[in-house]
Amino acid sequence: MSVLLKEPQTEQVSQLIVNDFNINVATANGSGSQTSNNMLIRSLYKMGIPVTGKNLFPSNIQGLPTWYNIRLSKDGYLARRERVEVMICMNGATVAEDMESVEPGGIILYDDSLPIANHRKDVKYYPMPVKTLVKAANLPYNLQRYIANMVYVGVAAYLLEIEIDEIKDALSWNFGGKTKPIELNWSMVTAAYDWAKENLVNDQPYRVARMTGFNEGTLLVDGNTAGALGAVFNGFTFAAWYPITPSSSMAESMITYATQVRRDPETKKATYAIVQAEDELAAIGMVMGAGWAGARAMTATSGPGISLMSEFVGYGYFAEIPAVIWDIQRMGPSTGLPTRTSQGDLLSAHTLGHGDGRHPVLLPADPTECFEMAGTAFDLAERLQTPIFVLSDLDIGMNLWITKAFEYPEKPLDRGKVLSAEDLAKFKEMHNGQRWGRYLDVDGDGIPYRTLPGTDNPAAAYFTRGTGHTEYATYSERPHDWENNMLRLARKFETARKLVPGPVIDEVEGARIGIISMGSNHPAIVEARARLRDQQIETSYLRVRALPINDEVRAFVEKYDKVYVVENNRDGQLYEILLVELHQVGNKLISVAKCDGLPLSARWITEQIAK
Repeated sequence: MSVLLKEPQTEQVSQLIVNDFNINVATANGSGSQTSNNMLIRSLYKMGIPVTGKNLFPSNIQGLPTWYNIRLSKDGYLARRERVEVMICMNGATVAEDMESVEPGGIILYDDSLPIANHRKDVKYYPMPVKTLVKAANLPYNLQRYIANMVYVGVAAYLLEIEIDEIKDALSWNFGGKTKPIELNWSMVTAAYDWAKENLVNDQPYRVARMTGFNEGTLLVDGNTAGALGAVFNGFTFAAWYPITPSSSMAESMITYATQVRRDPETKKATYAIVQAEDELAAIGMVMGAGWAGARAMTATSGPGISLMSEFVGYGYFAEIPAVIWDIQRMGPSTGLPTRTSQGDLLSAHTLGHGDGRHPVLLPADPTECFEMAGTAFDLAERLQTPIFVLSDLDIGMNLWITKAFEYPEKPLDRGKVLSAEDLAKFKEMHNGQRWGRYLDVDGDGIPYRTLPGTDNPAAAYFTRGTGHTEYATYSERPHDWENNMLRLARKFETARKLVPGPVIDEVEGARIGIISMGSNHPAIVEARARLRDQQIETSYLRVRALPINDEVRAFVEKYDKVYVVENNRDGQLYEILLVELHQVGNKLISVAKCDGLPLSARWITEQIAK
């Protein structure tokens, strides 16, 4: 990809650092900074600069510190970066540690009513007269603390040379073209910009400049919105949910978009139902009932919700009911850290329920795959007649990512082995005189045929059982009936290996080291591999996109002397699954796991492998 960069103008700065630094905005939760931060990142994105934004916010409603990190990378790296060069301080509670965290040579923009906690000689300080500018603007009292954040937008735009027209366009987009809020906020941005232009000497090295070649054909979007759109455009007909961070915005986005596009063109009535249940147990119970009745049914939750859904999911596995369950992972155990990211639910989702049983799991790495896997999950749930988990996480789900534009799904929906009344009448003829049984495997793939309620054939009815049953859905406690049924379910799981998305593999000729990872770790792996290459360490890379794994994963591990399994949890859960699945070559696997609530960084991955 060709990337063109226009050099910015500057005044008396010997060496510019252009489009390759971190901006960190320190504010207090509930202060309205989300609008200001979104304006900054959207303006940079519209200038063609590769950017990613990560919001570090507390789980309480208001008052505690929050940080918003915007990484600019002219080389297109989108992983979390540990270093901070541009710090914007708006919170007195953390101003000391925020100023201390800036890299030597960095700059600090700060509300001049805050104490300058550190008088470092290796950084530049830029005070901002926030209260003075707010007072001069004569704003409504109830809006002052929110619009005050526009001061740092204006000052940052001047110092970093962000195109002011892009700031205005971002503001208009944020408020949907509504005149009054646009005018109030824009007046504060321009007042701060003009003040900075008149009073600050811009002799610091950090600048932005318009680029071409990277952002074309892309979107700036979060994974929850992408997954919601994927569900809407892939035929969902029922969703039930209970609010829980960080998954709530997925259901909320489904409501927004389905309201716009999922209505009967003649009657204008909705062709779907979305229900906010009284709790997670009710939500998954509704989803199981809807899936049993033939709906494309789903829920979205996080770790604590998954725990509550365990019994119903086990029932769905054994009674063979299609359902899609999105788990936007956060930090556990227990309530844990609701607003921090993790990949700690892999084992629990894969084996949820008591007794023997395993569930297929999809592992999207970005919003594009969230969009695509929303449809894949429905197809798999109906094809395999079983609950399907999609494991995103807070980093993918709630943060903004540059991702390729979504493609409208063209292939027809896969409804699986559903028998119509006519199919039932011909079943014996088509299957060598064998009459239909709800739990009968006539194809050898472990997947039986099902009927839906209301099918107009006397043979269509059956008992849906969570207890022991025969192939014909009659109650049984006979050992051979139980064992045969469980072996068939295991055979269905083996069939799933051929149906779930396979891994993405990037092999380098001559490499003796392999890396296996999943999900939101992908950007950090890409950057870490480049850093390792600079140290003359070549690596090949396999990204697991689903469980159960297929033979490609085994073949990959067999090729290399060492294979590092990189994941964002404490216990190395993917590593543990691979050890069981690939026990013959398990001695080659090395766990590289970290869990501190933050996305993995390329620096940490590089250090772990290089050492």
